[in-house]
Amino acid sequence: MTINEIIDRLKAGNERFVADKLDGQLQDSKRREALTGGQAPYAALLSCADSRVVPEFAFDTGLGELFTIRVAGNVANSSSIASLEYAIAHLKTRVIVVMGHESCGAVTAAVQGASDSQHIVHLLDHIGVAKEPLQGESINDVVKRNALAVGAELTAQSEIIREAVDSGQVEIFEAFYHLGSGEVEFLTAS
Repeated sequence: MTINEIIDRLKAGNERFVADKLDGQLQDSKRREALTGGQAPYAALLSCADSRVVPEFAFDTGLGELFTIRVAGNVANSSSIASLEYAIAHLKTRVIVVMGHESCGAVTAAVQGASDSQHIVHLLDHIGVAKEPLQGESINDVVKRNALAVGAELTAQSEIIREAVDSGQVEIFEAFYHLGSGEVEFLTAS
């Protein structure tokens, strides 16, 4: 599949999800058996760990279609970057989607300066855009800026990702998930 075909497929799946018309394909025992020898996901998703945001549902995908990395605030930390590098270098994934979501608790905590533990502080430090919110900016605006910043950070922090993007083999898209409707709004277009 081309990058445009992958994005069209994700958008079509999201349209089915929003319309409550999931097709439920590639989720049965035959599919599980077919994947025992390996995987070839066409897209990698760096998404928030929020329980209300499930990329496989939001894009109406089946087993083996998405390589999903979930971490609060969809941050680009060492583990999430390494996971994306693996998807590109070893699984030949062509698309990365960095997806933030409406009312993100991690972004809210970062804006508010939460300091519950050293681990939470470490996680929230990756949400750099929250340190300098713009005048009149809503949490959802900060979430969108965070997704865009993380997308840019992936190529800045990873030679594997940068080379794949520069060569045209991989493209990064940033997106925003609307909790109520289930709609995925792509912030960057192909």
